[in-house]
Amino acid sequence: MTGNDPVYLRVVEELRGQIADGTLPPGAPIPSRAQLTQRFRVGETAARHALRVLAAEGLIVGKVGSGHYVREKSVLHPLQRCRNIDHDAPFAADMQAAGRRATWDWRTDQIKATRDLARRLSLPELTPVIRTRYVYRTDGKPMQLATSYEPADLTRTHSTPEEGTNGRKSLLSRLSAAGVKVTDIRESVHTRVPQPHESDLLDLPTGVHVLHVERTHWSLDRPVETSDVVIPGNRFRLVYTVPLGV
Repeated sequence: MTGNDPVYLRVVEELRGQIADGTLPPGAPIPSRAQLTQRFRVGETAARHALRVLAAEGLIVGKVGSGHYVREKSVLHPLQRCRNIDHDAPFAADMQAAGRRATWDWRTDQIKATRDLARRLSLPELTPVIRTRYVYRTDGKPMQLATSYEPADLTRTHSTPEEGTNGRKSLLSRLSAAGVKVTDIRESVHTRVPQPHESDLLDLPTGVHVLHVERTHWSLDRPVETSDVVIPGNRFRLVYTVPLGV
């Protein structure tokens, strides 16, 4: 630190170091604002800002009426991105492999393709597409979100329920019933700040980012489905198998 650094950074640096070296273990209480002002000889504004920075970094969590605590270390469950692709719900297969119970709900409607969806599905803008929104749960707790889009002309040959729980056939099975063979699956992954409704639904602590997986199924040179999968970064890790092509 230099003499030009804001005074709150001194508080952040020391507390961050104590969390990193285990002096403040997971679950340990963080000194209150009043205690920080006395200990570091800073104003209350600086103490408050330091706590906000540590919370935004995901190092501490605040509990109403109780103060701040060091965040418990997360156990990251593996999600296999190249396995169980024909399972009715690959997420459920991964959770079952970990000995946990998975359920999922969906709701389906028809919308017109936005410019971005039209690009991803190689369709004219405003073409009808079938949108299905999923909420995946583990032991009853929402753990993952997904929104799938399929060209409407591919779904007219088979019935699509408007909503339901579990039991929906896999995408590959449904496309196969429509005479469409998937030949390629492509994914693009990036991290981002969750949207407010995603944070609320997934009960995400402040400072936790999500993995956003853009997944598209292709039949030869035609995209036949694209989806956006939202995965909490503090709960899962993505596991890929890279084929060698031999």
